[in-house]
Amino acid sequence: MQTIDFSRSFLTFRIDTRKKPSQTASHAPPFSLNNARIQLECQCVVTEKESGWTQTYVLGASCKTERVGVDKGIWTEPNADYIPIFSVENFMNIKTFARSGMTVELYPPGSGSQSERQTGRVAEAFDSVRIDLAERPAEQLTSADQIVRATLANAPINARTTLKTARYQAVIDYPVKTMNANERDNVFQTDTGPVLLPDFTSDPERMLAGLELAFAAFNCFRWIEFLVRVPTAVSDDVLVFHYSKSVRFEAHNEIFRMPLHN
Repeated sequence: MQTIDFSRSFLTFRIDTRKKPSQTASHAPPFSLNNARIQLECQCVVTEKESGWTQTYVLGASCKTERVGVDKGIWTEPNADYIPIFSVENFMNIKTFARSGMTVELYPPGSGSQSERQTGRVAEAFDSVRIDLAERPAEQLTSADQIVRATLANAPINARTTLKTARYQAVIDYPVKTMNANERDNVFQTDTGPVLLPDFTSDPERMLAGLELAFAAFNCFRWIEFLVRVPTAVSDDVLVFHYSKSVRFEAHNEIFRMPLHN
């Protein structure tokens, strides 16, 4: 079987202001052209059972807000963690500032403000977008013993978690970057992320805007616990985004081992 090779899978968006103005910049771009290649962290495929509606979302790696190609002053102020989430047609830019609720002005002045969760149409905001998913052969590991041995052999490992509700099914693929392994008692436990967690109360047209970032942990094939990134109080009047909300799902978890050399 095949699994996603996340180390060779990328989202690349191209901004060319000679063709169309940027809808996502908070500063004057130093150059008219930039291709941003971002490694992928997760793929999430959501299906509405009754209608058959299906959408695939990919999660890009976290980076920082920046000015590309300048002589000095690379980091924008206020700075933010930046995480992109894309489907073929739509996108959501997640920006995490020092506290929840902050916004920045879009460029050029008068274009409005950019919130912590900016959504839009790919065709309107970018010159082009590529989602390149590389695949590798993989073997499914079906026992704790196999998973422990693969972990201790430093084999690349992916996980797939399938969640089902009365209305939706979500299949989430992601690399296991941290794995706990106990060869004496044959115990394993993932602790990895971020991954995409759908809001199963959303209608399909709102599914992208409702996606949350979460860390995933499981030690069997039947259930999973997520630690979800949510606004979290650090004082009476200050909220920050933090992975602090624990939720549990009955799930079908699968583990895949990729060869050390391919």
